[in-house]
Amino acid sequence: MREVPLVGGPVELRGALDLETTQAGVMPRRLPAWTKAQYQDPSVYGVTVMPSGVRLVFRTDAHTLEFEVLTSTGQLDSDPHPRPTGMLELVVDGALAGRQQAPVGNVLRMAGPGAVQRLIPGEPGTVRFAGLPAGMKDVELWLPQQTPTELVALRADGDVLAPLPDGRRRWVHHGSSISHCIQADGPTGTWPVVAASLGGVEVINLSQAGNALLDPYVARTIRDTPADLISLKVGINIVSLSAFRLRTFGPAVHGFLDTIRDGHPDTPLLLISPVSCPALEEAPGPTATGPDGRLAALGDPADVAGGALSLAVVRAELARIAATRQASDPHLHYLDGRELLGPNEADDLADGLHPTASAYRRMGKRFAAHAFATDGPFR
Repeated sequence: MREVPLVGGPVELRGALDLETTQAGVMPRRLPAWTKAQYQDPSVYGVTVMPSGVRLVFRTDAHTLEFEVLTSTGQLDSDPHPRPTGMLELVVDGALAGRQQAPVGNVLRMAGPGAVQRLIPGEPGTVRFAGLPAGMKDVELWLPQQTPTELVALRADGDVLAPLPDGRRRWVHHGSSISHCIQADGPTGTWPVVAASLGGVEVINLSQAGNALLDPYVARTIRDTPADLISLKVGINIVSLSAFRLRTFGPAVHGFLDTIRDGHPDTPLLLISPVSCPALEEAPGPTATGPDGRLAALGDPADVAGGALSLAVVRAELARIAATRQASDPHLHYLDGRELLGPNEADDLADGLHPTASAYRRMGKRFAAHAFATDGPFR
């Protein structure tokens, strides 16, 4: 087995816009390094190093590949085991060829959600994929979408070459946890990856669980990232965190879109409203987890008349904004998120908010059927 350079060699890292050097190796990050100076909440950094949609891409004639990684996962003091680290998935010539549990490395212990974390250092672990088909083949190693993963080493028993250009368009997507897809059954089971596979495009998933809040640094990142297709899924975090009132929400959406259009004036851009979430359809946030483990709205529905945001209000406002802008922006499109997951599918929201693994796959198929249709926005 020969070790292959992970930086400066034939292997391409796709889906990440930054690569941090660590003591163990290198760690992909899905936002550029300059953005770190523009937020204080550590949860933003935490979700950008969760590598949803990040993969290593190369060609090889190897029969066996070994990947050495160091993961970081959490554990509540009341839990006997760390949180699941997720799956490493190997795709060969476009088909899933193997999947293995990512090894447990560093563990961040805490008394409860949001409490101070205590690092229990771990060691890198190795995942081995053997019995690969003979001959030169296109390979993608997808990292677990929910677990920060430091890349330590790649070893192969054959040649490793750079991938060939394939002419696929690049789709940049930004959304919340419902696009980050922590609950998916693997990194190729997130709905953006499912949709990208069906649509024959490359996806960069800039979604941030709990942090899709129209942050200007995200808009500038999308503005400056090469893209053939762009989509934005807006609303659920804004309502659940009571981040805006109606007065400020509309201008913030316009500003976010204006910034993106500064760099992509004619790129197809699909604005998507929230999928169904029963607790917040008519009630505003903030939210909490109820005794049944499901999402509960703490806001008063009566406050909606005074400018508080419910999902119904957000959808109406996004549809209005899209219609207003389409007069001068024919490449802007709108999709009601309930077409991806509707009110009759509430049983697929295990905690009242996040879709199940099977629902994520269904969302990906529905998005692809809409966006990549002959008359669709991404045709």
